[in-house]
Amino acid sequence: MIAVLGSGESGVGAALLAKKKGFEVFVSDFGEIKECYQKELIEMDVNWEQGKHSEAKILAATMLIKSPGIPETILLKKVRAKGIEVLSEIEFASRFCIGKIIAITGSNGKTTTATLIHYLLKVAGQDVALAGNIGDSFARCLAKSDHAFWVLELSSFQLDDINQFKPHIAVVLNLTPDHLDRYQGEMANYVAAKMRIAENQDPNDYFIYWNDDVWIKKNLSLVKSVKLPFGVRTTGDGASLQKDTFEININTEQLTMTIHELALQGKHNTYNSMAGGIAAKLLGITNDIVRECLSDFEKIEHRLEPVLNVYGVEYINDSKATNINATWYALDSISKSVVWICGGVDKGNNYEALLPLVSKKVKAIICLGTDNSKLLKMFGGIVENIEEASSMKDAVKIAYKHAHKGDAVLLSPACASFDLFSSYEDRGRQFKKQIRLL
Repeated sequence: MIAVLGSGESGVGAALLAKKKGFEVFVSDFGEIKECYQKELIEMDVNWEQGKHSEAKILAATMLIKSPGIPETILLKKVRAKGIEVLSEIEFASRFCIGKIIAITGSNGKTTTATLIHYLLKVAGQDVALAGNIGDSFARCLAKSDHAFWVLELSSFQLDDINQFKPHIAVVLNLTPDHLDRYQGEMANYVAAKMRIAENQDPNDYFIYWNDDVWIKKNLSLVKSVKLPFGVRTTGDGASLQKDTFEININTEQLTMTIHELALQGKHNTYNSMAGGIAAKLLGITNDIVRECLSDFEKIEHRLEPVLNVYGVEYINDSKATNINATWYALDSISKSVVWICGGVDKGNNYEALLPLVSKKVKAIICLGTDNSKLLKMFGGIVENIEEASSMKDAVKIAYKHAHKGDAVLLSPACASFDLFSSYEDRGRQFKKQIRLL
């Protein structure tokens, strides 16, 4: 019997795949299972419980699939001590996958780069699916059908419990402090989780990485696959950026573009495009298609997404910025005076890195969260206008009051969303709704 802890998209997807493969399955959630997921489990004849964990039944399992949001609990320690195999939904699904996997991780840019690579393969006429930490879970998608290629966006939590997972192409975009509350406050622990993406690769696989990232370079000796860097002035195969031009070199074939030709603007997006371009060339996609896709690819919802221009004020939805580095890029990319909406669930953030940009660009701050003490303490003496809001409606009203023609209102929280919103998507959509009501 397989036990599944957690009943979100990942857990239910794993349960559906396990049931389809002939396993007896038991889903347990200490919280409440959403009605839509209850219906699916009932239709698939999967046993489940909510509001508790039946320890005896879970300890009777031969395998336990752990949803990524669940930390290491006393129950999990008992499961491991008994010798029951604990694995992530990504690990479980990969054991039934025949297609080639392109896996993308990093602190920022995962969704953009994964979606871009999926788009490149789709335009090239390949049989490809996009899953993981974006949209439907890998297991759910695989339960429906396998594909020649899988593009997976992966978080550190999803990589925590892998042991055989082996992507043909692994991409690590960057490593900056995030989720340190989950990793005992240690950056090294967080980095180790991210770098697990490459631990089972061999010399027939590929590892694409940002050459200017100190943490990635510290761990390169652990990577056994072919290493392909992107960054400023790299040499050999990979991608190199010099001034406003970048080159992608793979197996003597070269593609050159200027950053002005890219659909995704901003230095961070240039790197995302370079990483996507390397992956595309490794998979045999022609220069013409790569050039076309990098030039016409659309922005991702909730990531520096232009919403509306209201009375000369530009409103930008960057709700997916759930850490300091993502917000740094957002502030850096805007040349206007900024009214900044931030805050939420702090993940061990150190806001000092934002001080230079905030002091230079931000005219007002609206703190949107149940506990704004760290933000108020850090920026209270830097920005004259700093207020608190308890709802998105209030936050947008306050921002409207402070913004004038030629300014930008930026929602870039640098925090998780779960104090006031169900997800970063919910937060972003509420932001857009309130703007339209202006």
